[in-house]
Amino acid sequence: MSTIFTVIVIILAVLAVVDLIVGVSNDAVNFLNSALGSKVASKRVILIVASVGILLGVITSNGMMEVARNGVFHPGMFTFSEIMFLFVGVMLSDVILLNTFNSLGLPTSTTVSLVFELLGASLAVAIFKIFDSPDLTFADLGNFINAGKAMVIISGILSSVVISFTVGAILMYLSRLLFSFKYAKRFGRYGAVWCGISIVGIIYFAIFQGMKSSGLIPEEFMNLINDNIWTSLILIWIVASGVLFMMQRMGVNIMKFTILSGTFALALAFAGNDLVNFIGVPMGGLDSYKIAMEAGDSSVLMGQLAEPAHVNPLYLIACGLIMAITLFFSKDAMKVAETQLSLSSQNDEEERFGSNKFSRGLVSMALKMNNVYNTIVPKSVQAKINRQFEQTEKSDVSYDFIRAIVNLTAASILICLGTSLKLPLSTTYVIFMVAMGSSLADRAWGRESAVYRITGVMVVVMGWFVTAIAAVTLSFIIVMFISWGGWWALTIITLLCGYILCHSLIFPRYKNKEEVKPILSEEKDEHNVLYDCTQEVCNTMEQISGIYNHMLVALFTENRRLLKETVTKSEILYKQANERKYHIVKTLKRIEDENVETGHFYIQVVDYLTEVTKALLHCTRPAYVHLENHHKGMTEEQIKDLKIVNDGVDEIFMQINRMLREKDFSSLDQILEMRDNLFGLIADAIKNQISRLKHEGASTKASMLYLNILNETKTMVLQSRNLIKSQGYFLDKINNK
Repeated sequence: MSTIFTVIVIILAVLAVVDLIVGVSNDAVNFLNSALGSKVASKRVILIVASVGILLGVITSNGMMEVARNGVFHPGMFTFSEIMFLFVGVMLSDVILLNTFNSLGLPTSTTVSLVFELLGASLAVAIFKIFDSPDLTFADLGNFINAGKAMVIISGILSSVVISFTVGAILMYLSRLLFSFKYAKRFGRYGAVWCGISIVGIIYFAIFQGMKSSGLIPEEFMNLINDNIWTSLILIWIVASGVLFMMQRMGVNIMKFTILSGTFALALAFAGNDLVNFIGVPMGGLDSYKIAMEAGDSSVLMGQLAEPAHVNPLYLIACGLIMAITLFFSKDAMKVAETQLSLSSQNDEEERFGSNKFSRGLVSMALKMNNVYNTIVPKSVQAKINRQFEQTEKSDVSYDFIRAIVNLTAASILICLGTSLKLPLSTTYVIFMVAMGSSLADRAWGRESAVYRITGVMVVVMGWFVTAIAAVTLSFIIVMFISWGGWWALTIITLLCGYILCHSLIFPRYKNKEEVKPILSEEKDEHNVLYDCTQEVCNTMEQISGIYNHMLVALFTENRRLLKETVTKSEILYKQANERKYHIVKTLKRIEDENVETGHFYIQVVDYLTEVTKALLHCTRPAYVHLENHHKGMTEEQIKDLKIVNDGVDEIFMQINRMLREKDFSSLDQILEMRDNLFGLIADAIKNQISRLKHEGASTKASMLYLNILNETKTMVLQSRNLIKSQGYFLDKINNK
């Protein structure tokens, strides 16, 4: 037995652990978002509930492992060596693909990625085998590949998107008409019956979708339920409604109970069905290795992989623990979750996506349809409906318990219905599109946000199709390369995959440690917003001074690494300043009416701070691009002039920071005088550069960068002086309240 196959088994084992981490980070959105969005409990409690569901779900996943072994290709047509190249190519592709989507914060389907990676990899091995064998032709390709599976998955994408969005919107609209946002009184009457419907879907989903392949439920019992499905569901509804009614009378919040139960059920079903997406291929590789070892021949055909798989329960438990730990510590999981929450939030959010012609066209069409609706429906009916959608007060939750339960109920029922009808509905697609449909029906997509959120949904949906195309292409290329190159090709691809993972999972952590604290905290009350503004502005100005200084040093010495760090820090400062500017209305609402004058100067401070950070960014970013493109560096004369300007900038910023720390603004006139002197130095530097342009040998790119830095420096100092002036008025108004 060649050593390369032993190495492949080890690689598969390592990739299985990595795939569990990146896979859970991507799929956590499926079962966490209803609970996280409604803040039904603390994040810790939600994660514990989901972890218990995962640990139970992994035990039930044994029967799903055949998908990776024989679901897309016919293993009896491949030898051991070919199967091992196929499996390692699939895992390398899967880790790279899912990690890419996680870094972008976009949820995708791990099932689709696995199926299409298996398709691309098996296609590569089959083509390589056909070219290598004179007895085979491309007409024999159908003997290797089950190509019909791909078309089934693609049809599932389309049906999932349309059906889920529509059902989520309809159920949410009817639920809001029934309960409105002031649901306490009505929920006391009908809540148990309404939540009972949710429990029906959740129980059926957990037992007959999550545990269908576990072997824990007798087949006879499964058949009995399926033969009498409607009777069984109605009976469960009656019993569940009765139990919930009693719990409600005992003072239990049955909405929280329902949401946490749904979270548990979705986590259980996720682990039971999707674990194969992460470890199915490594387990198939391990079994193949054992089969070849017993046969003593690496050319043995892998027909035994078509037999039922049996995974050691200890492996399953270990996988469950890794998945549960990942939930608690994965930043990517929260990043992916935030994408869906931001697209479905009832509150004003900083939109993550822009707009395009298609989204603007849809909104325009919707407004025209709304005008028709307004002319047809009587005003009294409209007023009554609108009252059901009036929010009593703004809160910090993305949506309330009613919408969280609708999301869970609609998703679980649709997935169960699709399973019973043998429709290929993706869990990720169903849950995401139900959430989008319910947010639209709940009027979370208003005129202020609709174009951005439609664009966001389009980006995610297009990403699902990209997943299939990228999975086929990437796995095909990797497996073809490994099949052709052998040892050295496997080494190159493995090292490349390791580099990508280290760059995304390890290096960002060090980068995050250097991130600057937010300019102003969102959770501060009125008193802190007004008084702590001074210290936070002071901290930001000190950082701006340091970044500017380091930028020039890095530019003079052509230190690309240091210059990249200054770009990163300046981008963070600008982003934070811009976010503060975006949320300025929320802050002003927390300021009492008698502080209108204070609020006016607060707006000025935030605005000037944004302009200062923007000017800094417009210095650092072009400087980094200049070095990155390997253009000529600054001349000695240019460096000398910039050093003189830098000395003047340092002197001004030292004075500004002293005034901010001591809250003594009596030297404003001195700052004005220093600013005018600096502007004179900048004017002299520009004149010197114009004179130098007449001589041969001057670099055009360096000259453009030089002039850009001078102009942006002038803007930065000008806005800094305006900032310190407004900050002085700001503090004066606070002290004289």
